[in-house]
Amino acid sequence: MKSLDRRDLLHVGCSTLFGLTLPRIMSAATNASNGAKPKSVILVLQSGGCPQMDSFDPKPDGPSETKGEFGAIQTKTPGMLFSDQLPHLAKVSDKFAIVRTMAHGDNRHLSATHHALTGVAQVFRGNANEDKELSRLDRPSYGSALEYLRPSVNGLPSQVTAPLPLIEGPLTWPGQHSGFLGPKFDPWIINSDPSTDEFKVDGVQLIDGMTTSRLKNRKGLLEDLNSQKRSLDRLARKQQFTSQQDVAFNLLTSGKLTGACDIHAESDELRDRYGRNKYGQTLLLARRMVENGVPFVQANMGHVQSWDTHAENFPRLKGHLLPGVDQGVSALITDLEERGLIDDVLIVVVGEFGRSPRISTLPNATVPGRDHWAYVYSALFAGGGVRGGQVIG
Repeated sequence: MKSLDRRDLLHVGCSTLFGLTLPRIMSAATNASNGAKPKSVILVLQSGGCPQMDSFDPKPDGPSETKGEFGAIQTKTPGMLFSDQLPHLAKVSDKFAIVRTMAHGDNRHLSATHHALTGVAQVFRGNANEDKELSRLDRPSYGSALEYLRPSVNGLPSQVTAPLPLIEGPLTWPGQHSGFLGPKFDPWIINSDPSTDEFKVDGVQLIDGMTTSRLKNRKGLLEDLNSQKRSLDRLARKQQFTSQQDVAFNLLTSGKLTGACDIHAESDELRDRYGRNKYGQTLLLARRMVENGVPFVQANMGHVQSWDTHAENFPRLKGHLLPGVDQGVSALITDLEERGLIDDVLIVVVGEFGRSPRISTLPNATVPGRDHWAYVYSALFAGGGVRGGQVIG
């Protein structure tokens, strides 16, 4: 049997979402489609776990302890029912496929997120019951592995994550960077809310008074200094730092990333269509990124565990979680279609797992919710050659 080297393992890991599930899903989803192959991916991450029974897989005839407070509505696709909290997506159901049989066996947030963002289950050493946060032992994220396998040559990063990294207190969720590949391949993280008037991306714009010419002169001086330092210090860390300087310099001088981030260039009408909130404007920013040549964008729908609805499941879903995704994702799909880009971009909407069918109330809580449930949940796939109007599972 042929042994696998690191590059082979990256190919295996990055071709999957939760192991070997995605190739089979995509084979079914693209059956009889136009054969398009996507150039970019937008991963719309519902961190915490979206309740499938209150979104894409309602059970209106189920018992009261499972069906919940929401009703079900008929979508544009005959026989496909959605929660009544998703009216915008229901109107464009012919443009995407719903997979209702996503599954794995890990009900822990951190390790399940690593699985979702890298395609590989997290390896535990020691106590397997302890949460394992971000480390350089992680497998690389999809975009980081892409940068390693096919380095970017257009002055743009291979992966952009927005609007915030997944961090809660002292814990940083694993799977968000390049892992064992090292920081050279880390994604670019936008640590700012694109729905605010003050939105800008720090670090990709020249400061006042600094011209491209002056910056190039400084880079030349820095290269001279680095050359002298190398004669004294041959450590790989120094060489890696130099490559990171080159990446930062290219981002600053090309202006491409700055232009892609200029969400204020969009019309008020289009920004309104996406929704003037963090979810909608993050998805609009994601469209600008792929339109400008970024191959992988991770659009986080809220902060870490926003969708972790152990308590107040129905008020939180109705108040902002589902409306933001409903309006934003439907606008993203129609916007890409209107621009002739829908076949070039694969959109995946998913969490690290789903929520339990049975409704329960936590001790000391007054409003019920749903617990973690990795055994069956739903995901949305659109664009990239996916045949719309399908329910798989």
